[in-house]
Amino acid sequence: MVSIPDEHNLVWCDSDTRPRVPVAVGQSRQSARSLVNGFWRTVSVYCLELAGEEDAFAVAEATTAAADTELWAPGIARAQSVSGVGRLGYTRTAVELLGHGDATVDAAVRTLAAAPLNVSGTVAVRARDVRGSSGVSTARAERALGSVLTDAGFQVDLDEPDNVLRAVFAKGPVSDHAVVAGADGTHRSVSAVGWVTAESRRDFAPEPTDRPFFQPGSMASVDARAYANIAGARPGSVFLDPMCGTGGLLVEAGRVGAKPIGVDAQQKMVTGTRENAAALLSSPVTAVRGDATALPLHTDAVDAVAMDVPYGRQSKVARHDLASLVGGALREAHRVAPRAVVIADRAWDTVAVDAGWHVTATFRRRVHRSLTRHVHVLDRPPEEPAVWHWHR
Repeated sequence: MVSIPDEHNLVWCDSDTRPRVPVAVGQSRQSARSLVNGFWRTVSVYCLELAGEEDAFAVAEATTAAADTELWAPGIARAQSVSGVGRLGYTRTAVELLGHGDATVDAAVRTLAAAPLNVSGTVAVRARDVRGSSGVSTARAERALGSVLTDAGFQVDLDEPDNVLRAVFAKGPVSDHAVVAGADGTHRSVSAVGWVTAESRRDFAPEPTDRPFFQPGSMASVDARAYANIAGARPGSVFLDPMCGTGGLLVEAGRVGAKPIGVDAQQKMVTGTRENAAALLSSPVTAVRGDATALPLHTDAVDAVAMDVPYGRQSKVARHDLASLVGGALREAHRVAPRAVVIADRAWDTVAVDAGWHVTATFRRRVHRSLTRHVHVLDRPPEEPAVWHWHR
């Protein structure tokens, strides 16, 4: 089955706080339109190719760069109003959809043949079978879709094309997550066809072992980038890590344009953070020795907080036991910022609620056999000021 936009069969989605977007009943949303200030405006729909194996977490990060993001099929999401994909850690590409169908080459060909091809210049076709889930021959898909384009008069340039047509095939059950839209555990079969409009820059810092200052237990750069993004790191935003360690979260926040502030109980870590930042960022970070339970910051001084809580085995917790440290740090984070991401080796949901937070989402991410990271996405309750909202 192939879905192509039908602009004559529209209904309004429910929304009181943003322009209402009409969606074709029983159709894909790749050409929904909205009425803004009395004028019709086309709303493009995108396929996001996800990276890694944890789709629900990848979608959570993608919501920071796209509106109405939902898990669509294994390894792919669907979204509107894409912006800032280049900074994401767990999204590969954004593809402006022409249409979609079942996960077969024939369905993709029918989609492309029926779609308007409003581009100029040379083209190339790139096909991908996500995780080998569909069994599609990508070479056959590229040949068949390339024939549609050449029959339409386009010239092919495989080396430096002006436009890249992307065909993504995915089949199987999607992740099951209570908060992430579309993650309901059901079986999906999707071929998505469209033009590549954005790609991740993959401009992460070198891995921890390749930095001037290293300590065991440091997280991978791509993970630090994703946590910083979910917390709210943006160009010009103020980003705080009150347990900064070697500075991994601060470095990734800085690389997306945020202004990083780090606090740590150990002077060795503060010095190491400064050393890493000097080597990996164009601007220095503010890093000071201090107590995460008594931050030297005014109320509402920062836009985003992320912290990797000490695991208790290899990390010094200064004068606090771990529970009092986490509880105090969460209360202080709630005072200075509207959102926090907390990474730990155990769940701290109850402590977060006691500190005044609303637990927006949690994720369990396996690192290796003896470590599973618990990721807590925390927001101030709705009645309190907040600058970022979870897209549902």
